[in-house]
Amino acid sequence: MKSSNTVWHQGQITQKDREKQLRQKAVLIWFTGLSGSGKSTIAYALEHKLYQLGNHCYVLDGDNIRHGLNGNLGFSQEDRKENIRRIGEVAKLFLDAGLITLSAFISPFRAYRNAIRQKLEKDQFIEIFVKCSLKECEKRDVKGLYKKARSNEITDFTGISSPYEEPENPELIIESDKLTVEESVEKIIGYLMNRKIITKPPASPFTGGK
Repeated sequence: MKSSNTVWHQGQITQKDREKQLRQKAVLIWFTGLSGSGKSTIAYALEHKLYQLGNHCYVLDGDNIRHGLNGNLGFSQEDRKENIRRIGEVAKLFLDAGLITLSAFISPFRAYRNAIRQKLEKDQFIEIFVKCSLKECEKRDVKGLYKKARSNEITDFTGISSPYEEPENPELIIESDKLTVEESVEKIIGYLMNRKIITKPPASPFTGGK
């Protein structure tokens, strides 16, 4: 049922105010790739690095979201679409709070990912394609999901019985079968600094920034 008679309430503190206080730009870093490609691993490693640099960030992880907010959704095409739509709305709220928001979802369809990009302001959506061969993803599969998909125990499984549409123009490509997690994080940090989304931490009065 659609909500009616609702009005968006804007407080006195804006996203720009929060960004200034936090000394960062609020962006949505959207990791996409096959199951087992390393999206969550890289997202959490990046979160840790950003935290060490003094940035405020949060990971929206695919499994975690389905524990609660999206626990009523399955993996049909319609449910996947609704899954991504809800995540996009949550991410918008996090951006309004000034956070650097990281998402780790297979999000296999370009149209769904582009719908999130179009909801946000220009340059707020950073798509990172975590590229990894299907063979390598299957080798890493500790949950045995690919095996179940190949024996038809699981249906609509991306890469096996459901398509994955690679991004056409992602902001970054991380080849997770060629780079270590640390190298992947450093590449992303470099990109964020070049875009002035984050800056170097201010120098400590006690150490002179060393």
